[in-house]
Amino acid sequence: MLNKIRVCIVITARPSYSRIRTAMLDLKKRASVELVVICSGSALLDRYGAIADVIKADGFNVVDELYTFVEGNDLINMSLTTANTITSTSLALRKLKPDYVVSIADRYETLGTAVAASYLSIPLIHIQGGEVTGNIDDKVRHAVTKLSDIHLVSSQSAEKRLIKMGENPRVIFNTGCPSIDIARQSKLIKLSEIQTALQTHIVGSTINIKKKFGVLLQHPETENFESSYDQMSKSLEAVSKTGIQILVFWPNVDAGSDSTAKAIRVFREKNDPTNIAFVKNLPGELFLRLLSEAEFLAGNSSVGLRECAFLGVPVVNIGDRQIGRDRSENVIDVKCETHLIENALLTQISKGRYPSSLIYGDGYSGEKIADVVCSLKDIGVKRFYE
Repeated sequence: MLNKIRVCIVITARPSYSRIRTAMLDLKKRASVELVVICSGSALLDRYGAIADVIKADGFNVVDELYTFVEGNDLINMSLTTANTITSTSLALRKLKPDYVVSIADRYETLGTAVAASYLSIPLIHIQGGEVTGNIDDKVRHAVTKLSDIHLVSSQSAEKRLIKMGENPRVIFNTGCPSIDIARQSKLIKLSEIQTALQTHIVGSTINIKKKFGVLLQHPETENFESSYDQMSKSLEAVSKTGIQILVFWPNVDAGSDSTAKAIRVFREKNDPTNIAFVKNLPGELFLRLLSEAEFLAGNSSVGLRECAFLGVPVVNIGDRQIGRDRSENVIDVKCETHLIENALLTQISKGRYPSSLIYGDGYSGEKIADVVCSLKDIGVKRFYE
C-alpha cells in the first residue's frame, strides 16, 4: 500500500477555517491523504468563536493547539503574535514532519506559518495569493507568496500578478476561492435555522429576518488603526438611519479591534436601539445564508467582495481596507463619512439583488484544491521565473 501524503493545514483565525473547510472535507475523503490540523492565534480564543472547537466538532484531527496570540490594541501585538507563531509552529512542524503545509490568505499570523515551513524545508501551499488590498495584508500576502512553493489562487488577475512577481506558472493553479463553496451550499439552509441560531448568539433587540434587515461588519484599518473608534461610530450612526433592522457583527483581531468593539458597546449603551442587535460570532455557512436575505452588507470585510458577489448581495464597502481587490457590480465604495455611507445604503436598498458573479469561482473550489494537492509531484527547488 502506498504511503499517504501528510498534509498539515494551519488555522490561525476564524476566517481561515471558513475559507478552507470545503477543501479539508474533500481532502479528508482521499485515501492517499493524511490530513492534520494545527490551530493557533485567535482560533483558540472564546471571544473570537473558539474555531478550534468547531474544527474538532467537524471531525478533523487537530494535532496541536499553539497559544501564540498576544492580546492588545497596539500594532506591536501583531508583530509579537507573529513572532510567537514562528517559534511555536516551527517546533510543532519539526515534530509532525508533514509533506506539505497549507497556509490561508493574508492575516499577519500566516507569515509566521510561512517562515516556519520555509526554514524547515517543508513545501508550502498558499491559498488566495496574488490579490491586492489596501492595508498591511498586502505586504503579508506578497511576502507569503515569495515563501510559498505552490499557489492556489482565486481569480485570473491574481494568477497574472503572481507571474509578474516571478512565480513559475507551473506551480500556480486557479482553483477559485473555497469560501464561495460555502456560499453556494448555504442556500440550502432553512431560514428557521438562522432565526434559531440568532436567538442564542445576539445581544440586544430581537431581529426578525423575515422582515427587512441589514448587516454591518467592519474591521479596523491597520494603516489607520488610531481612527478605529471614530470610523465604527460613523458607520453605526449611518446604518441606524436606514430605519430597518440591523445586525452588527464584532470585528476581527487586528490592531484597533478593541477600539472598534468599544465603539459598538458605547453606541449600544448610549442609544439602547430597539431595531439593532449585536453578534459576536455566527458559523460561516449560517452567516452567509443570513447575508443572502439581507438588504445590504456594510463595512469593509472581504466577504462583501467575495461571497456577496456570488450571492448577489448589495454591498457598501467603507474606507480603504479592501482598496485594489477585485470587485463585482454589487459593490459601492465610499469614504468613512456618515452621510456618504447613509446615501450609499439607501441606494443599495432601492436597487435590490444583483446577478450572481463568478469572479471568485463557481462554488466547487474545495474539490479542485484537493485534486491539485493529490496530484503534486516533485516540485523542485524554487527559482525566480523570468
